[in-house]
Amino acid sequence: MDITVETTIAAPIELVWQTWTTPEDIKQWNAASPDWHTTQASVDLRVGGVFSSRMEAKDGSMGFDFAGTYTKIVDHQLIEAVFGERTLRVEFLPVPGGVTVRETFMAEQTHSEEQQRQGWQAILDNFARHVLSKQAS
Repeated sequence: MDITVETTIAAPIELVWQTWTTPEDIKQWNAASPDWHTTQASVDLRVGGVFSSRMEAKDGSMGFDFAGTYTKIVDHQLIEAVFGERTLRVEFLPVPGGVTVRETFMAEQTHSEEQQRQGWQAILDNFARHVLSKQAS
């Protein structure tokens, strides 16, 4: 089953794309809740290139690597990837006044659909806030 989350950001596509694909930025926005953070991130943005983010609880109680391989990239429009046996599609869609970022991912079996939707949406909302904070500075 696929799950889709999205957000619309009042920012230029170049800034949105750069913020999505830059490891230092990823470490700033890639967390579903304030008690988690991303301690390391790497991006090799090309077909066959690998991405990885180390996500950890701030209290050190747990952590995991979110990693995969890019399968399709269309600059400023689309990123597709596989991670494990699952797929991810990220669309960057121009809309009046900004960009809609739409993520569609294959659900996993450990957590409910709603838990996954909420977690991925929370990360996407953090991403939008981070883009807007960069634009303001």
